[in-house]
Amino acid sequence: MKEDILQGLNPAQREAVVNYNGPSLIIAGAGSGKTRVLTTRIAYMLAEGVDPRSILALTFTNKAAREMRERIELLVGAKARFIRMGTFHSVFARLLRENAERIGFPQSYTIYEPNDVKNLIKSIIKERNLPEERYKPQAVAARISMAKNCLITPGAYIANGSLGAEDREAKMPELGEIYADYCERCKRNGAMDFDDLLLQTNILLRDAPEVLEKYQTQFQYVLVDEYQDTNMAQYIIVRRLALQHSNVCVVGDDAQSIYAFR
Repeated sequence: MKEDILQGLNPAQREAVVNYNGPSLIIAGAGSGKTRVLTTRIAYMLAEGVDPRSILALTFTNKAAREMRERIELLVGAKARFIRMGTFHSVFARLLRENAERIGFPQSYTIYEPNDVKNLIKSIIKERNLPEERYKPQAVAARISMAKNCLITPGAYIANGSLGAEDREAKMPELGEIYADYCERCKRNGAMDFDDLLLQTNILLRDAPEVLEKYQTQFQYVLVDEYQDTNMAQYIIVRRLALQHSNVCVVGDDAQSIYAFR
């Protein structure tokens, strides 16, 4: 069965599939079968007796996750359903549901859509009597999103002199306070926005060591597709979760990199 799984792979792909213990960085160009290598590697691990519940596979689109799971299921059967697989945001939204109360959110927290975010920011700007022509809700939302994806909390944002200088230059000196109000209001409403799914996961893993240990123990193998597109928040999560076993496999194309490889 294991030999059937390896059918059609070239020597380099085969090597990447069978050597699944330890850290791996698989770099290849567009159309070279990177995702196929990842799915075949997972199928091969399952055929070798690795518990599917010990595998965490992260992708960038729901379509990619669905296709990977279907392909693995074709190769090894129904046990593929027990792999924790999906986009960063969908996987960590579920992880947060399991532990939200540890960081002051209800388990049934709401996930705000972009319009909800914009409307909340708009109401904060209005309450603060700030001119909306300068504090454009879309621009404020983009700035808050940038901060969250760089793991900059409101307190750290306000304390950061260079961020304050940039905001003053953009004629938005109160942006840090808006960010703080926004986060406080989200928490009070039992809500997170899309970027919180990464920021709050990082806060959970940082502030609840027993939760981090639980997932580090469970996820013995961490695999990431399209790794060149990970941002700081995603990189730190992967690094934390893989620390115990060091079985992390990342697949990507450095020529398509948005951020440069970490």
